[in-house]
Amino acid sequence: VAPGAVGHAAYSSILGQLAAAEVGIIGPGLGRDSSTWRLVVDLSQHAKCPLVIDADGLNALADSQRVKGKLGKTRVLTPHPGELGRLTGKTADAINADRTAAARKAAKDWGAIVVLKGAHTVVAHPDGRISEDPHEVPALASGGTGDVLSGIIGGLIAQGSDPFTAAVTGVYIHGAAGRRIAERIGDSGLLAGDLLA
Repeated sequence: VAPGAVGHAAYSSILGQLAAAEVGIIGPGLGRDSSTWRLVVDLSQHAKCPLVIDADGLNALADSQRVKGKLGKTRVLTPHPGELGRLTGKTADAINADRTAAARKAAKDWGAIVVLKGAHTVVAHPDGRISEDPHEVPALASGGTGDVLSGIIGGLIAQGSDPFTAAVTGVYIHGAAGRRIAERIGDSGLLAGDLLA
């Protein structure tokens, strides 16, 4: 394992911690070590609690297509178009050409809830349900804001929301907070930490 990276040797310990958790969030800041990615893939299949998977967690899944269809409806994947492209073998342009269809197909294929981030974020359930958020907030296209979204969704699940409702609600709260900040500071300069308040 690369220095500072959590690797597959931690699998049993982390699985045990997740057994007592309401939810887990995997991916932000995780890194790209191959042992870490193996850990992500195994946890994504075997953790008993719901999981929100983002960032390098999504890259780990994209690199291991064998788990496609084996995640389950308590898994919430939160890709931007580039990440969804890697998960589905398409370009970001192809994803953006029909975002609703891309999210719906990915949710069905991966067997998980998919939150396709961007203007009018689409939340798709593997059973075919779809929600499109009304917000279009360019200020949210800055580093770390997606990590905050994962935290909001995770927090709502921890408080008892089912994962699909948590995803739809979390996306709305995140967009509304971003819009309020953008009304004050404009379309650039928003920091991820600004969203928390």
